Amino acid sequence: MRALHPLPSGEPVLVGAKLRTTRQAQGLTIDQVADASGLTKGFLSRVERDVTSPSIATLVAICQVLSLPVGTLFEGIDPEIISVSTAPFINMGGVGAVERLLTPRSESRLQILHSTLAPASSGGTQLYTINCDVETVHVVRGAVRLLFASSAVTLTEGDTLTFRGSEPHTWENPLELESKILWIIVPAAWSGSS
Repeated sequence: MRALHPLPSGEPVLVGAKLRTTRQAQGLTIDQVADASGLTKGFLSRVERDVTSPSIATLVAICQVLSLPVGTLFEGIDPEIISVSTAPFINMGGVGAVERLLTPRSESRLQILHSTLAPASSGGTQLYTINCDVETVHVVRGAVRLLFASSAVTLTEGDTLTFRGSEPHTWENPLELESKILWIIVPAAWSGSS
């Protein structure tokens, strides 16, 4: 039997978008990356648009400026679909809430929680904080009232509120109907496989 040698796919490896989004996420301009890497602004622009392919040495230099491991440029996308009906149940300590984790347990960049709030449900009478930088609440259906130390905000269907996770707060469903909300926590308050 003859050995079969794999052939290249013929499709170019596109890394420009990952480089551009990493640069922008760090608040860096093309000029700043060009100065730090010793490359020209025009060349970096062409790399980010995948018009040209940099050498390995050039790619390493760009990645060093961005503090980006070179290998992450070539990692494939491995999407994980989680539906609300099969998402694992979690307990965030609320009363009258059915909560599900919509992001993989291993995801550390953010967490999305889906909560079904029974009438008169609440996060408890004591204000609490979450170990995250940013917490966002979006009302899918119904309403939720967020209670802070010196204020309260009622959100209705389609409303979204963003605040610091370190801000002491709690919540309640002010309706006599079931409400559905999404909590987005950045970065994830916890992660792991269990």
